[in-house]
Amino acid sequence: MRFYFIFQQDLAPAHVAKSTKDWFTKKQLEVLAWPANSPDLNVIENIWAIVKRKIRDRKPTTLDQLKQNIATAWEAVSAETCDKLVKSMPRRLQAVIQAKGAATKY
Repeated sequence: MRFYFIFQQDLAPAHVAKSTKDWFTKKQLEVLAWPANSPDLNVIENIWAIVKRKIRDRKPTTLDQLKQNIATAWEAVSAETCDKLVKSMPRRLQAVIQAKGAATKY
């Protein structure tokens, strides 16, 4: 079975570098067209926000403590939460279309 997917990435310099574009072209991978100044709808941003909230009040004093705090918080993000975020993408995209690219609740 072959899967069809489209990469989504923002316009960060590393994502729009010629070498990156060349790599995607060489691998024949499609990248979603992403307009400048558009909202970041990537669900990983929501997941990182959840992780940040879970570790906000912890005060690690070493790099190892920080890594452990992040790992513990990451493990606490349920598969159900991730699934809900992914399934919200059609609503997110529709909201951006309706807002003509302006800010949305997402």
